[in-house]
Amino acid sequence: MECTVRWMGSDAGMAFVAETGSGHAVVMDGAPEAGGRNIGLRPMEMVLAGTGGCSAFDVVLILKKGRHAVSGCEVSLLAERADSDPKVFTRIHFHYRVKGKQLKAEAVARAIELSKDKYCSASIMMAKTAEITHDFEIIEEA
Repeated sequence: MECTVRWMGSDAGMAFVAETGSGHAVVMDGAPEAGGRNIGLRPMEMVLAGTGGCSAFDVVLILKKGRHAVSGCEVSLLAERADSDPKVFTRIHFHYRVKGKQLKAEAVARAIELSKDKYCSASIMMAKTAEITHDFEIIEEA
């Protein structure tokens, strides 16, 4: 895996472009009080978003492989950080909203557990500094 992060220059404040080996790019920036212009995600927001994406990807894939009729998945993450540097994540709560037809709570819970314990590299790394909690709700598709 490769990634290059490039500062956009003094005219851009504290904005950076990250370009990945898969050919995608994203802008990151800082808060105005830190010299940024607020034109992109903060780097730690990017870490949190990546963690949510990693886990949601797993949950959908596991449910699909189990032939469950999943049609939607959303995960909201609420994180707390340490007060002093390094300001690592200390708590992260994942709330999943999984949509589908006749989804069984046991299947959704199992998919989340498999992601948490085995497949989601990002959340497994985060668990080294943060207390990770999960809950979910199932939305029945009409």
